[in-house]
Amino acid sequence: MVKIRLKRMGAHKKPFYRVVVADSRAPRDGRFIEELGYYNPLKDPVDIKINEESAKKWLETGAQPTETVKKLFKQVGII
Repeated sequence: MVKIRLKRMGAHKKPFYRVVVADSRAPRDGRFIEELGYYNPLKDPVDIKINEESAKKWLETGAQPTETVKKLFKQVGII
């Protein structure tokens, strides 16, 4: 199963996330299929940048977003 999820980056206590498409069996920060964008919760306002075209393509082909990614997509206007 293919999932759209967050990949944690950044230093200790300074998280920065990339929104990636990955196989559900792959580790959280491991191998992924495609990078869709990024999410930085530390900036004010929160910094979200997602490639809408690629995200919609993956959603149409059956990729399942995680709960957090679903919330981000709603904020951006993809869902």
